[in-house]
Amino acid sequence: MNNDEQIKTCSGCGIVLQDQNVLQEGYTTSLENDICQRCFRMKNYGEYQVVTKSNEEYLNILKSVGETKDLVLYITDLLNLEKNIEQIRNIISNKMILVLNKKDVLPKSVKETKLIKYLEEKNICFEEVIVISVNKNYNIDYLLKKIKLYQTSKKVYVVGHTNAGKSSLINKLIQNYSTNVQELTMSPLPSTTLNTISIEINEYLTLIDTPGLVDTGSILNHIDPSMIKKISPRKEIKPKTFQLKPNQSIIIEDIVRIDYIEGEKNSFTLFVSNDLKVKRLLNASNKNELKELSKITYAVKYDEDLVINGLGFVKIVNKGLIDVYIDKNVETFMRKSLI
Repeated sequence: MNNDEQIKTCSGCGIVLQDQNVLQEGYTTSLENDICQRCFRMKNYGEYQVVTKSNEEYLNILKSVGETKDLVLYITDLLNLEKNIEQIRNIISNKMILVLNKKDVLPKSVKETKLIKYLEEKNICFEEVIVISVNKNYNIDYLLKKIKLYQTSKKVYVVGHTNAGKSSLINKLIQNYSTNVQELTMSPLPSTTLNTISIEINEYLTLIDTPGLVDTGSILNHIDPSMIKKISPRKEIKPKTFQLKPNQSIIIEDIVRIDYIEGEKNSFTLFVSNDLKVKRLLNASNKNELKELSKITYAVKYDEDLVINGLGFVKIVNKGLIDVYIDKNVETFMRKSLI
């Protein structure tokens, strides 16, 4: 591309388009195309090309958002709420709506009032906490109403971690309320959006999609890409409950092993994709399956969740001692039960 030519960006991921080097980001066979080759192959063939970007680049984009006075939508995945959900709030002081996405993958019995209360008890300053489902078109009208209430200009920024559903939400808003034919590239895989993308919904609202913060502790970044679709739920989760005694275990695929070490008979309920194979070991001490993985021990209190970043969580009713075997790079932590 010559310097005097106008820079053109991919309408799918926001990267600057170029037709010179097939190995570099933004490659397209012709600059007359609207999307890069990566987005084209992802959209049409489901192929995914890994792109590595540092969080420093993403953080700089978030800091620039914080220099505006514009409203911000912070999108997060209900199944995989971040451990430090205040991180983005600490970077951006703008008016902010926390949007809890993917309600459709949680059991219908889970009340959204309980989810909202759970977040409100963290005492993080948000204008509103709103539960939505992009897939089911749930509460999208209500969200738009609140956007109109709090927006300070035509521009509204959309932020969050990778795979939270930012691009999916924007596409839904385009579909519901706009004549704009632009469509963002969507994928269950990390780092789909590579740069900021402006999308005019109507004369009163322009959404600006930002790259998702890469959660380095998410299991999605540490498994074979072919497993990611299996891990990412596409429909309502059917919780699996196991009654465990000490010296019994739960194994999820070849990903994680949970050993119940000490305590009274206990209830372990798994909130993970229905596509994942789960089994119980009755005499765990005699079996070494997955014990080559990194081990972390937790002293569980009453009514706590073991969260496996990017996979879901396990609700544990009684106190006890557990050993968790998992890839050393995957973050796990305990929290007060969400459900």
